Amino acid sequence: MVEWKKGSGQRAAFVLKLSFRVWTTISCLGLAAWPAWALPGQPVSVAETWIRTNPTLSPSPNERLTINRVAAPGQRFTFQASVFPVTGVRPDGNQRMIRTERFALVDHANAITPERIEESLRAIYGLPVFNDYRQANLLFSYTNPQAVSPSDPGLRLQGQVREGQQFAYWQELAYDQTGNVYLGRMAVFLKEDLPLLRQQLAGEP
Repeated sequence: MVEWKKGSGQRAAFVLKLSFRVWTTISCLGLAAWPAWALPGQPVSVAETWIRTNPTLSPSPNERLTINRVAAPGQRFTFQASVFPVTGVRPDGNQRMIRTERFALVDHANAITPERIEESLRAIYGLPVFNDYRQANLLFSYTNPQAVSPSDPGLRLQGQVREGQQFAYWQELAYDQTGNVYLGRMAVFLKEDLPLLRQQLAGEP
């Protein structure tokens, strides 16, 4: 189970811009009041506008719902808003509505921690979603012994799933054979898709 440590948010976090500048505290971002109005449940067009004008995401002109940034060898950030449920199964309903938003940090130079993932969540979405996440109920946690990549069977996943008042949250960390965490990711998704995720993680058909 991942150990969550409160009050340790002074670790440096990626500022998700072209330069990938590193700030020492999340307050340096100046984004605490940024409105998080493009969220799962909103139309695709609303999400596109929010991403385009979000100073933290700062997409390039050709990026719409998916953002990729490479700061240096071994350092990468991705963000994606999707009409698919968190499990990736094609939806039967409205395919012009966002169901899942997710981001991932890869850093081979500096260890990824739960706090860094939380700080990134706050930087992207602002306090309303951040507080919903912090106050969310922990539904379950797990360690997945299966390899993240068939080419590197030494990797393992450790994750948590939470249910807030507004949204559900899925956080995962990937460990290499030496116990270093170089990959962290978070998904913000519709609560109605929680049974699908639980079924997938349990390995049920």
